[in-house]
Amino acid sequence: MMSRLFFCLIILSFVTASIRAQDLTKNDKGNTVDVSGFYDSAHHWYDIRDEDHVIEPLSNQKRYSPDDVKEIADNILLFQKNNGGWAKNYDMLAILMPSQKRAVLAARNTVNTSFDNGTTHTQVEYLAKAYTLTKDERYREACLRGINFILRAQYTNGGWPQYYPLRKDYSRYITFNDDAMIGVMELLHHIAQGKPYFSFVDSGLRAKVKAAFDRGIDCVLNCQIKENERLTAWCQQHDNITFKPRWARTFEPPSICSFESSDIVMLLMSLDQPGEKVIAAVQGAVKWFYDSRIFGVRTDSVPALKVSYQYHTADFDVVVVKDTKAPPIWSRFYELGTNRPLFCNRRGRIVYSLAQVARERRTGYRWYGYNPQQVLDKYPAWEKRWASGKNELSRGEEEKR
Repeated sequence: MMSRLFFCLIILSFVTASIRAQDLTKNDKGNTVDVSGFYDSAHHWYDIRDEDHVIEPLSNQKRYSPDDVKEIADNILLFQKNNGGWAKNYDMLAILMPSQKRAVLAARNTVNTSFDNGTTHTQVEYLAKAYTLTKDERYREACLRGINFILRAQYTNGGWPQYYPLRKDYSRYITFNDDAMIGVMELLHHIAQGKPYFSFVDSGLRAKVKAAFDRGIDCVLNCQIKENERLTAWCQQHDNITFKPRWARTFEPPSICSFESSDIVMLLMSLDQPGEKVIAAVQGAVKWFYDSRIFGVRTDSVPALKVSYQYHTADFDVVVVKDTKAPPIWSRFYELGTNRPLFCNRRGRIVYSLAQVARERRTGYRWYGYNPQQVLDKYPAWEKRWASGKNELSRGEEEKR
């Protein structure tokens, strides 16, 4: 039977990918706001042990309905730090007990604000939509504070770290992992585009946001990995000075990363007027996605002895199964220089098959996936509009679509 952790990882990935782009929605109960952006942090709060938590979930922690816009927005205000950002890995929909609220308020000055796991940019977007629905000035003011926090956190080269204020570890690198930088840039893109729910942002701040977004695009292009004079894709984290691929956590080595690169390319393909550099970046990445497909295998979750690890509990294992009918799949990591799929144990030992990864990491991390397929599905229409006559793909590769 699939464990709660593995089930959540799969479901959250599917839901976030399918409805992340929603704006205001309406159902039979009235107005509501998309809450999918909070799922990753909520999952970490409920399912993964973290010593940095100020509060832990109750065994029967109740949650607000997505229709409870005001209550959720009030929660977001409660969790906002005095510097304007938010800490990661809490549930914005949790109905907090008085003791939990007091603990959160007491930590308002703690500077552990982050963009990891969909944090800060999702709160800012929600507050803008909540203000549009309710006209509660507290939401507008908190939203503006969050936007200014994001602008302060940006490096002069256009990148964003995982945490701000900066820490001394790998989190200071430019972070594409867990929707950090790209989530921030999608938010800024919505503001710069003049989405209706950001109409309260004045022209001065909007201009700063647009400039920050443009610097972010430049940073993305500078980070793209080039091998043998050809553009490929991106690593999870890049050096904040040299733009080179860097280690993230001990099981996340410098490599070309299919999952994070997919989100980057989707953002680049959303630009209204992509320049020559953006077009070249997209085409280089798409060519790499085609070349990096893995055929004839899938991954399965199989029952196994229940084991409690430091950060999760698993009553299953993950195995690679040969299947000639399986759709193309991608490894999360590909080795620099060889493009060989690679894997890694928690202590940093690189291996070349999932079976060589310790069970703790096999069941606590997603090593294979289908993320690039969304890019390949969208690319033909994008290419027809923006890159006609500039195709990097050979005719033979084109026919494989």
